[in-house]
Amino acid sequence: MIPTPRILVVLLLTAVASGRGLSATPDKAPQTYVIVHGATGGGWDWKTVDRLLTADGNIVYRPTLTGLGERVHLANADVNLTTHITDIVNVILFEDLHDVILVGHSYGGMVITGVMDRIPERIRHVVFLDAAAPEDGQCAFDYWHENASNYTVVDGQVQFSWIDPKKPYPRDVPQSVKTFSEPVSYRNPAAKLLPVTFIWFNHPDYKPEQKAGEEKNAQRLHEERGWTIRTLDSDHVAERSHPRELAELLEESVGDSNTPTAAR
Repeated sequence: MIPTPRILVVLLLTAVASGRGLSATPDKAPQTYVIVHGATGGGWDWKTVDRLLTADGNIVYRPTLTGLGERVHLANADVNLTTHITDIVNVILFEDLHDVILVGHSYGGMVITGVMDRIPERIRHVVFLDAAAPEDGQCAFDYWHENASNYTVVDGQVQFSWIDPKKPYPRDVPQSVKTFSEPVSYRNPAAKLLPVTFIWFNHPDYKPEQKAGEEKNAQRLHEERGWTIRTLDSDHVAERSHPRELAELLEESVGDSNTPTAAR
């Protein structure tokens, strides 16, 4: 049977839809995502996730924190955690964003914790991606049980082992030590009422005790904060290795609700 013109149009539209987004018939309302990258990275690292989410009708912002990525020319020893929190707060305020889905990866969890504390009224849902989830008054070094003396610091910039200055841009770059040593504020009652999803990445190279530790931490966040816990089988940089699976989880997580706890 030769397809009629109408059938051909339907087939064409179906093929286009299936090739662009995360699903051919998305049943979720479009959202506004603000994605905060991890240490030494930049918004450039989230281009593929951005494309997948945008193809489903979402609006995505992936700002780069001061001194990193394309803003590496602004790097200096005085850049601290407050600088990075203000970077994201100002994107939300100056773009006049509301009902934001705030996402933080790795070190980005420190940043979004501070953003939650500052402007909870602009946020609809928060997603921590294999990220630091600090208590009030903790810094990144506290959370990771580390200190500056464990790293090589040159001109106030931490030279992490995975940084390769010989690689072409875009690439990871050194980051100000003060972004890891300054404590975060997480005391606003409204911030602690925001619905949160915590997604920990089940690394393929985890030893049994490491996996148990991650599961224990996730369980603690569920019991103490009431957060929804999800898991993604991936290494730590899922935005590079598993962008589609990660984007799908971000869309699914929007509907998660916190479980009431006595502490809250």
